[in-house]
Amino acid sequence: MAEEGKPKLLAGGNPQVPKGDGDGPVQTYIEAMPGWKRDVGRKLDEIIEKTVPDLRKGVRWNSPIYGVPGQGWILLFHVYTKYVKVTFFKGTSLEPMPPVVSKHETERYYHVFEDEGVDEKQFASWVEQAAKLPGWEP
Repeated sequence: MAEEGKPKLLAGGNPQVPKGDGDGPVQTYIEAMPGWKRDVGRKLDEIIEKTVPDLRKGVRWNSPIYGVPGQGWILLFHVYTKYVKVTFFKGTSLEPMPPVVSKHETERYYHVFEDEGVDEKQFASWVEQAAKLPGWEP
């Protein structure tokens, strides 16, 4: 059972955070990420904020989601047991493409494992490229 006032952790340790817009729900999610994954979440959020000056944030599907106003959503991340998965909605348009193939035609994934950490330079490059593309709207 979750501690009082803290989100419940779902399968793989993914925090259950209600759908919401803005930085507040995103920070609630990140602070509820278990163990080393919390630092990954903080680092991803920090890089995205530095790279995209006009940023839209929220939580959808128990995942922090980021976008550019008027362009749509560009990426989200989600906690799994052994890694944090970053989904780039237009990942097949990025150079180089994020390494993990998706069943969705335009998406690509970047998995962050505990022993590898975030490749900050490459991740920032992908975020910068993604922010210039039309985003995704559900």
